[in-house]
Amino acid sequence: MEPLNREGIADRPRSAEGKQSGRVIVIGPYLRMRRGEADAQTNDVVRDSEARLEEATGLARAIDLTIADALIAPISQIRPATYLGKGKVEEITGLIAGHDIELVVMDCALSPIQQRNLEKAWNSKVLDRTGLILEIFGRRAKTKEGALQVELAHLNYQRSRLVRSWTHLERQRGGFGFMGGPGETQIEADRRLIGDRIARLENELKKVQATRRLHRAGRQRVPYRVVALVGYTNAGKSTLFNRLTRADVQAADMLFATLDPTLRALSLPHGGKAMLSDTVGFISNLPTQLVAAFRATLEEVLEADIILHVRDISHEDAEAQERDVDAVLRQLGIDPDSGARIIEVWNKIDRFDPEERENLRNIASRRPPERPCFLVSAVSGEGVNELLTAIEDRLAATRTTLDLSIDASDGAGISWLHRNAEVLNKELHDGRFDMTVRVDETKRDIVVSRFDAVPHSAP
Repeated sequence: MEPLNREGIADRPRSAEGKQSGRVIVIGPYLRMRRGEADAQTNDVVRDSEARLEEATGLARAIDLTIADALIAPISQIRPATYLGKGKVEEITGLIAGHDIELVVMDCALSPIQQRNLEKAWNSKVLDRTGLILEIFGRRAKTKEGALQVELAHLNYQRSRLVRSWTHLERQRGGFGFMGGPGETQIEADRRLIGDRIARLENELKKVQATRRLHRAGRQRVPYRVVALVGYTNAGKSTLFNRLTRADVQAADMLFATLDPTLRALSLPHGGKAMLSDTVGFISNLPTQLVAAFRATLEEVLEADIILHVRDISHEDAEAQERDVDAVLRQLGIDPDSGARIIEVWNKIDRFDPEERENLRNIASRRPPERPCFLVSAVSGEGVNELLTAIEDRLAATRTTLDLSIDASDGAGISWLHRNAEVLNKELHDGRFDMTVRVDETKRDIVVSRFDAVPHSAP
């Protein structure tokens, strides 16, 4: 029996380019529904089947799989045993044999029994959408924190599918009556080991969360606000992050190019500072175990003062992608309809001609004031200045600007102001500093009482 990796796929030799030597077929088993029609179970509008298959193919290429073919397999209903109907399973069996396929990627969530039955029918390894996304995350995680979170998600996914790795023992029986043989013993032992490893990982992630809380507390002592980028994978978040912060975070035209979170200083138009956080991209049908495992990372989004929802407005399924991101935000406890924290960013407008851009601007201008959106091109920089101004205005709306005078010899007081407020202006006159500071509402009363501060009077 060939050695199995975390998904139960036989590890195979790789070519010099890093691609697996086996050939892969990607299948989109989508229910027969018209585009735009609402799914009766999820109440979600059906996405375009071709776009869904293209996304699944992109996911497979993201882990260097060699795609031999990709096809849509329309189904009228989901079969409990094999997901697909009997006729469709037999049709694909011939296709697999003709193309010498070694791995089949199913763009859906398969139960363990469905996965096992399809592998028996096709005599090939089968990987569902959840396993594929987990594999991508496993390869992309570079930090210790990311690796811990991915491993935890892998183990939770793998625990229910252990029987697939031990089919070579299923005929080895031992003992009397209904007593299990070595196959059952091995499975139970593995489940126990996995359970122990999961417990250790959860404890380590609790330490990670505690460390992140300390880091956030340190940032809160320094008057820097946090702005977080969220959006569908490949919406251009990392490119926009680089444009806004002049950083060099990896940005590529691929799914899940960025996995580990990154924080950089963001310079605002009038000299203010904020921290900008780039996070992992979301995707439709994102495995729930990944959302749970990456909660430590996504806490940066939970704690952010402003959330920039970056959308690839040029994508044919832009509206469906928006709903997918909103669904993940709701899982995190964030109301996507709350205009107080969320600003929509319509990215990639450079892909439209001038007439189409003007039409988009008209659509954006008709949105309610509490749900603004900004048209930008992270590649060309178009619209970025307007976005930065909007971020600064939104941050300033929750802060108060005060004027005060403090003795130049009061080093402790001056130091406290620099730590707890944003110093906008500071001038020395007759041994006293005349200062203009901006503070959070939570610290306004302290500054007023301690330094006799008064509301700022514009010149």
